[in-house]
Amino acid sequence: MKRAILLVDHGSRRPEANALLDELAERIRPRVPDCVVVAAHLELAKPDIAEGIDRCVTQGAAKIVVHPFFLSPGRHTTVDIPAQVERAAEKHRDVRIRISEPLGGHDTLIDVVLDRVRDADS
Repeated sequence: MKRAILLVDHGSRRPEANALLDELAERIRPRVPDCVVVAAHLELAKPDIAEGIDRCVTQGAAKIVVHPFFLSPGRHTTVDIPAQVERAAEKHRDVRIRISEPLGGHDTLIDVVLDRVRDADS
């Protein structure tokens, strides 16, 4: 059963901001060669979540994990993304779609924060 990861960020009117998620997807792909990895945006940019799910399915995914690339479990991660995923899933009833937790306070983020602080301090 082919799996997919759909990375979802907020989306921006600035193309360079949206490009960051595309770059992240590019960097993740080699680490999960058995997975389809697609980037999508909640709003303001394309592809949106429904288009991202369509792209995953078109590439053969039967299981999709939607990962909100957000720090906090706010309205977007608890209401908006699940609502859009639910609507998009109606078109793909034979595909299992789940949503992961946002980045939150994951331990490895502490290391990232400290790295960024060290970089700024040097």
